[in-house]
Amino acid sequence: MLTLADVAKSYGTRELFSEVSLFVARTDRFGLVGANGAGKSTLFNLILGEETADEGTIEWERGADFGYLPQESAPVGDETVLHIATSGKKLMPETDEDYDIDWTLEPRAKKILSGLGFRETDHDRPAKSFSGGWVMRAHLARLLVSEPALLMLDEPTNHLDLEALLWFQEYLMRYPGGLVIISHDREFLNSLCNGILELSGGTLNRYTGNYDDYLLEKVARKEQQASQFKNQQREIAHLQKFVDRFGAKASMASRAKSKEKQIERLKEEAVEEPMEQLKRVNFRFPQPPRSGLKVVKLEKIKQAYGDHVVYENLNFEAERGQKIVLVGPNGAGKSTLLKILADVIPIQGGVRDLGSNVIPGYFAQNRADNLKLDMTVMENVMELRTAENLLTEQQARAVLGGFLFRKDDVFKKVSVLSGGEKSRLALARLLINPPNLLLMDEPTTHLDIASIDALLNALKQYEGTFIFISHDVYFIRQLAKSVLHVHSGRLTPYSGDYDYYLEKSKATSARAALTAGFTDARPKQAAAPVAKPAAATKPNPADIKKLRTEVGHLEEKVSQLETKQNELTSELEAPETYNSPGKAQHLNRELSVIVDQLASATKAWETAAGKLSELEKA
Repeated sequence: MLTLADVAKSYGTRELFSEVSLFVARTDRFGLVGANGAGKSTLFNLILGEETADEGTIEWERGADFGYLPQESAPVGDETVLHIATSGKKLMPETDEDYDIDWTLEPRAKKILSGLGFRETDHDRPAKSFSGGWVMRAHLARLLVSEPALLMLDEPTNHLDLEALLWFQEYLMRYPGGLVIISHDREFLNSLCNGILELSGGTLNRYTGNYDDYLLEKVARKEQQASQFKNQQREIAHLQKFVDRFGAKASMASRAKSKEKQIERLKEEAVEEPMEQLKRVNFRFPQPPRSGLKVVKLEKIKQAYGDHVVYENLNFEAERGQKIVLVGPNGAGKSTLLKILADVIPIQGGVRDLGSNVIPGYFAQNRADNLKLDMTVMENVMELRTAENLLTEQQARAVLGGFLFRKDDVFKKVSVLSGGEKSRLALARLLINPPNLLLMDEPTTHLDIASIDALLNALKQYEGTFIFISHDVYFIRQLAKSVLHVHSGRLTPYSGDYDYYLEKSKATSARAALTAGFTDARPKQAAAPVAKPAAATKPNPADIKKLRTEVGHLEEKVSQLETKQNELTSELEAPETYNSPGKAQHLNRELSVIVDQLASATKAWETAAGKLSELEKA
């Protein structure tokens, strides 16, 4: 579909990359990785034609189309959510032979919007009434509805909650086209990719397999390169020793000259010494003051949002040194529990009690909640100066330097920072007055993989109490020593790591278990006394008549859908169908929708017919 040959791009004197060559086939599913600033988004812009390469060529196969999701969406006007989702395809035919019209467009768009978290009542609402993250979901729906041959997605999971992410991941696993995805989510890349493209040191390297395979192959390549480099340097040094010793002797001059030419050839062909990444987030949490054994205790907590009661008589206790991950369905109250523990929202009932010498620190999911947007990076750190820490500007620069804020970067307004930069600044602030009760809500969002690794290493050495929420399974497995399942206002503790939780909860997958509501994992309640069955009542004839009518309508609907399914299948089996461009693709899409509708109608008929049978027997 896409060919890049010797592509180069520079900004002023800074060369971003050069000699980038790549072939993308229809079956390729690539993850594009690299440090922030390596040029991943720029490479996307070159492919899309939004920027021009300094050198090289970029060619698309004739007829290949693509869909692109940027990190941030453009402002929207008065269009509705459903209008955005269906805007990638024509709605009315232009000619009798126009098979590009997809009559299943609106049903598919609604199904995809539902998977991405929109309610049916949201479809006709103006998109501008939603937050930027939800607008991004609407644009993502548009791409999925239009089904381009190649999807190019720049950090698509940043704006998705976990349930929407799970649905999206499953959808992409069945997607018929090619994928190129920029993402920092290892689980996402492992599930979807059959190749990894790494932008590093101005070059693009291709690896076979998923992200875990890439890590193993990268180490092997680096070791091989280091070995080749050492052998070549050893040979060059040996030849140079001969030249230095005998170059001035007339009898050996010709042989010394030959050795010099050999050295030149070796230098031209020599592999480069493996380079380490220069720009890496590098920090460790200063060990906080030691707290008492009992760190925080909640007793009979009540919390509600209007009529929606999140917690009633909630009890919870955490001890020094625990590392607890909160899991459970969206809306179960995980973030609310974290905010109650952090004392950032007032509780409506009960008692929150901090232990002796406890210093809480809260890392919000919305980084702006932790930062002053109208102040500079430096001012956001210096405002934490106290009589105890006596923070100097030089010390602040040292901390910020560890998070890649260097030289004049410290004078940037926070309002102009990227999502990743805001996350790094929020982390830097935690180091100024290190808490011994650390509460983090989705700490890896907007961080690249190298930064996530740096955060992991720091948190592994952290000796305080750590309670967090994350949808990054790798991050959870590395850190969590116990799991707290939150569901329907109740907390179920698991006194083991995440794999222990998976085993006990009998989860179907590591990621799905993060949002599951396992009723069988709750403590067993005392059995309620069994009530005597009420005397049987004779069914209402009107109810039976109504149900018979419903069953009849459903039987008719199932019959019609089966007929339509057979017609479409016959058309797809006919050779002449493939003489009309686009017709087979249109028929396949229509058949997919009919199959879904038939399954739904059949299930509804079986349910109604079962109820009718029970009533008629009564």
